[in-house]
Amino acid sequence: MTLLERAATRLNVVPEKLERESLQAYLERNLRLVESELFMLAHRYGVQTVEELDSAIQSGRFHEKDTFKEFFRFDYLENERQTLRELLEQL
Repeated sequence: MTLLERAATRLNVVPEKLERESLQAYLERNLRLVESELFMLAHRYGVQTVEELDSAIQSGRFHEKDTFKEFFRFDYLENERQTLRELLEQL
C-alpha cells in the first residue's frame, strides 16, 4: 500500500480525490508565490510585463546591467505562471 493509499484510507477519502486535491493545492500555492514575486518586480520597476520592462530598458529608463538578473527572473516567472495556470485548467 502506497503512502497515498494509506493517507486516503485514514482520511476516509478516495485516493484519486486526495491526489487531485493535493495537486491542486500544490499548484495554487506555487501560483500564489510566483504571482507575489511578479508583483514585487512589477512594482519595483513600474511595469506589468517583462515586455514593458524591456521597453523601459531600451528607452534608457533603467540600465541593462542593473536589471539583468531581474529581467530574466521576470521572464522566467511569467512563463512559470502560465504553466501553472495551464495545469490548473487541466484538473
